Amino acid sequence: MNPKEPPPTPGPSPVDVPEELNAIYSNLVRISHSPSDIVLDFGQVLPLQKPRILTRIVMSSVAAKLFLNALRENLARYEATFGEIRLPGDTSLANDLFKQIHPPEPPKAE
Repeated sequence: MNPKEPPPTPGPSPVDVPEELNAIYSNLVRISHSPSDIVLDFGQVLPLQKPRILTRIVMSSVAAKLFLNALRENLARYEATFGEIRLPGDTSLANDLFKQIHPPEPPKAE
């Protein structure tokens, strides 16, 4: 190490993302595992088409758990910024339509 160079800064290293890298849309993930690896198959389910797996990611169990923690933390940040992510089936249609309507409060006894 050159004594005139500043020490490396802690934290994540810069990541090179190739310009030609194509992003894919995935609304399907199939998860499987072996004793040493976690396998994530990402794909698409589109109307009138057979579901297709588009890419496979294989991680060690440790890397998968770190990924889970990072995803959980980032989803919390997302919801803090943009509001709660509501999942299908979390509420009923009646609740969605009438949640702003509250019955009148009974008169207070004097």
